[in-house]
Amino acid sequence: MIVVTGGAGFIGSNLVLELNKKGHRDVVVVDNLAAASKYRNLVGADIADYVDKGDFLSQVTARASWLDEVEAVFHQGACTSTTETDGRYIMRNNYEYSKAVLDLCLERHAPLIYASSAAVYGAGTVFGEDSANEGPLNVYGFSKLLFDQHVRRLLPAAKSQIVGLRYFNVYGPREAHKGPMASMVLQLDDQLEASGKARLFGPTEGYEAGEQRRDFVYVGDVVDVNLWFFEHPDQSGIFNCGTGISRTFNDLAGEVVRFRGQGKIEHILFPESLQGRYQSYTQADMSSLRSVGFTAEPTPLEKGIPEYLAWRRKQIDE
Repeated sequence: MIVVTGGAGFIGSNLVLELNKKGHRDVVVVDNLAAASKYRNLVGADIADYVDKGDFLSQVTARASWLDEVEAVFHQGACTSTTETDGRYIMRNNYEYSKAVLDLCLERHAPLIYASSAAVYGAGTVFGEDSANEGPLNVYGFSKLLFDQHVRRLLPAAKSQIVGLRYFNVYGPREAHKGPMASMVLQLDDQLEASGKARLFGPTEGYEAGEQRRDFVYVGDVVDVNLWFFEHPDQSGIFNCGTGISRTFNDLAGEVVRFRGQGKIEHILFPESLQGRYQSYTQADMSSLRSVGFTAEPTPLEKGIPEYLAWRRKQIDE
């Protein structure tokens, strides 16, 4: 039995479907369907059970008997809003919940592969998995960093696999429910559909208009990294999960415009609300991931964006 928390969400649902393709049917999805539209992400998936996230925490705390059958946990569930200001909610949902899941896995000797975030690096320009490079700009990033630090303390004595994956800017199918937290690929595609214009931030923090740079990683690549660690249970640690290549937002928007065959890029004033809270540059240092034997090459924007947007059109047509 494999548990995927956040299994109806963006990365989680793609992970569930890929597990199915690899022959895994005894998959339990944990999520919160208060936003009911997320169910669509699991249409076509073959799952053994669905458990509400609150019920799952209660069952973990009580050590429900069915948890004895768990082979591994992919912990993808979290509040992913980088603008959330309720720190108590974030810490309970992202930090305390994760600690409870980790305790269960360590007790059961079940591998835990969990979602961390590049938000832990904040405004830094060095993106190696080292405490010297970490300084989150928001409470979301802080919650992820605090759990990473908790894992670091426990790793030396752990008898089972623990892997934290610091996701950079992930884009791809099954993210529409994320709304304003969805990738810029989706947002720009929607903007172009509505107005014919793709809006990007103007000059800020030493960057020219639209020249802020991020490490944009395709969701299929992220799933591949998760499953590689599942297939290599002897490997533990905290690893960046990106491409190792930064691209400008102008590059990103240009690929969306190119796919659509029309539209133009418009630059807008950088909002005051994001001053001091925005990562203008990210680029994953992939050397740690490569050092443990992961060799797959990342999907370039020129391939990932057309593939994703073609998938979006197919969903609309159906």
